Amino acid sequence: MRLLRSERNRGKGAAVRQGMLAARGTLRLFTDADGATPIAEVNRLESALASGADIAIGSRWLPDRGVSVNARRHRVAAERLFNWIVARLGVGAIADSQCGFKAFTAAAGDLFPRLRTAGFGFDVELLLLARVLGYRVVEVPVNWTDQAGSKTGIFKSGPRMLCEVVLARLRRGKAA
Repeated sequence: MRLLRSERNRGKGAAVRQGMLAARGTLRLFTDADGATPIAEVNRLESALASGADIAIGSRWLPDRGVSVNARRHRVAAERLFNWIVARLGVGAIADSQCGFKAFTAAAGDLFPRLRTAGFGFDVELLLLARVLGYRVVEVPVNWTDQAGSKTGIFKSGPRMLCEVVLARLRRGKAA
């Protein structure tokens, strides 16, 4: 493990991009620092990659009896609405584009140099690119617990994220 520093805060998307560009190894993971998804859940993502997926993304919204999700109602409603909009913008049938727990094969790491979205909406651009380039994306239910002190909020981050998503979609054109 090594620490990467930025001169200034450019946003979550820029930070994840920087980290994933520096990553090495056959499998690469990024996870939110708040620990909302326990790190042991990486086993679920690794299984999906071992079964042929190029990208395995954690999902708080896929039903699974063996998974526990503890989230505030307004957050669930807002994120489901966001994912409904995102699906119509070309991401496809992804229940939870914003879960900050995603794993990639080394080959799928070629997505990160192409990312332009610096903010919280970067996940959508990532999934749009994966779709355009033909990567196999598998969504995996994961345990998740809402953490106090989140940097995102419906009114604080929502409008900016939506703008980032629309811009990413426009950059990717009709191919997405």
